[in-house]
Amino acid sequence: MTVNIDELGPVDWIVVEFPGSKLTGEIAPILHDYVDRGLIRVLDLLFVKRDEDGGYEVFEATDLDDSEIGELRRFETQLAMLLSEQDVEDLVEAVEPGSSAAVLVWENLWAAPFGSAVRRAGGQLVASGRIPIQAVIAAIEADAEETDEGE
Repeated sequence: MTVNIDELGPVDWIVVEFPGSKLTGEIAPILHDYVDRGLIRVLDLLFVKRDEDGGYEVFEATDLDDSEIGELRRFETQLAMLLSEQDVEDLVEAVEPGSSAAVLVWENLWAAPFGSAVRRAGGQLVASGRIPIQAVIAAIEADAEETDEGE
């Protein structure tokens, strides 16, 4: 995969945990939709199964069958394989024993033009973050309660 740094969008990662040791591939259609619409580019994708004793196994899409990952296999040939062995070891710590997880790294193609403009203007990203959805919901509910009390 060849990437022009001047055109690169922000890169994010997530670890999505599923109870038990079975993956189903149900996330594949929406991920494909995002890729097909040019919103994201999948850069790395792997799967973790953690046993009850805390041990774990890491799998790539080629290691699993279609009943476990569905159409996610389509991304296997396009991956940049960004995660190091140490990254994986660190991420596994977030997964509860007895659970499975998908680790996904993606480029936000939709934000690439903005990032490119920032770099051309001499700017650079110095901080970034994400507000958990639970915090957003709590803030909206608190605001609604204040509005109801003020009426």
